[in-house]
Amino acid sequence: MTRRLAAAAAVFVVALAACAAVIAVGWPRQAFAGVPQPSATSTGTSKASRAQTPAVTSRPSEHRNATAAPPSLGVRAAALIEESSGDQLYGLNSSAQLAIASTTKLMTALVTLRHTPLSSVFADPDYHPAAEDSQIDLEPGERMSVHDLLTAMLLPSADDAAVDLAYNVGHGSVSRFIGMMNAQARRLGLAHTHYTTPSGLDTPDNYSSATDLVDLASYLLQNEPFFKHTVAQTRAVLRTGNHVRDVVNLNDLVAHYPWINGVKTGHTLDAGYVLVASGTQGGMTLIDAVLGTSSEAARDSNALALLEWGFANFGMRTPVHAGAVLARPTITGGKPGAYAGLIAASSYTHVFPKAEKVRLRITAPAQLTGPLARHAQAGSVAVVAGDKVVARIPLLLAAELPQIKKAKSIASVMVVSATLFGLLVAVGAAIGLTMFWREWTRGPRRGRPRSTKAR
Repeated sequence: MTRRLAAAAAVFVVALAACAAVIAVGWPRQAFAGVPQPSATSTGTSKASRAQTPAVTSRPSEHRNATAAPPSLGVRAAALIEESSGDQLYGLNSSAQLAIASTTKLMTALVTLRHTPLSSVFADPDYHPAAEDSQIDLEPGERMSVHDLLTAMLLPSADDAAVDLAYNVGHGSVSRFIGMMNAQARRLGLAHTHYTTPSGLDTPDNYSSATDLVDLASYLLQNEPFFKHTVAQTRAVLRTGNHVRDVVNLNDLVAHYPWINGVKTGHTLDAGYVLVASGTQGGMTLIDAVLGTSSEAARDSNALALLEWGFANFGMRTPVHAGAVLARPTITGGKPGAYAGLIAASSYTHVFPKAEKVRLRITAPAQLTGPLARHAQAGSVAVVAGDKVVARIPLLLAAELPQIKKAKSIASVMVVSATLFGLLVAVGAAIGLTMFWREWTRGPRRGRPRSTKAR
């Protein structure tokens, strides 16, 4: 009995000593409560909330120089646009509704191209042109291809070719064709345009604006290859009809300046001298229109000066390229130096004043936590021209970002070990106390004398 009491007492003493040691070191209460240790990285339940607050980076603003003043023009109205974007770079009375002379034939060409193959052959109607008409002297009934009629209408600006096309495309009715012209103008959103003739001779309510003219020319150049090719020629040969004809482009700028590639001249008493001109330099195409100039020389010089001013002061830039890595946030739980690449979702090309400083403002998280799918949006890049944001493009994750399990640190292992040790000590203490109590309570009973009462 004495030995058992001594053993139980020893177990009890060891258990108490172990408990005292654990308490002295510090009990890992969080391990039992399930409360995570504090972390510098904020995480959430959704993928979008797994990143830290986005960080914004931006290059410092640079000094912005002024764009040179446009030339002084002797015109009633003018407009200048960049072809691909349609951005208007200059305007003077650009929405005024004015007589436009033979630039009316731009719409005549578009309606014809939309309704008739170039290989079709038309017979000339019984048209009697006025003395001031520009013409190729078609005879009544003379048969000519649509290809050659369009060429004659666009280069030497033949009125008889325009009426021939209108009559035949309109199924024997010039009025019906004019209705088709106005319907097409509405579809294109030419709000300051109305037609009453296919040729552009002075007639009531045949008008357009500088803005509508450059927009129509831009549409034709971008959507009608035949038109684009034809208006860039200095001369052409018409091989159908009663005899071969050699025709010359009335747009003198095409012959004198290699970078000029169109578009159409016009002149009447009401309209004065009109020119829609296009040119390409450095991968950028500009289109201008000058209305109501006083002479052919003034028409050409004004249109040329406006185009040259545009090329001298504006240029196409691509500040953002699709697929370019623009941000590299670190990866939560990743190896030192590991990062995720964020790429631009698309390119951004635009015309900017050459004097204007263009910079990128990147908004992206400093850290990302997986799992995140490839091409998940994780930021954006703003294109800033001067002080104005002109575009905002998403930044996408270049590759899938899996969830990275955080390796257990030595400290966490020690905490777990201490926890298990504490549990074992508690169990040992409980066993020791139980044994001690049993021996204590049983001891006196064994010392009592047995009963002598008969059973």
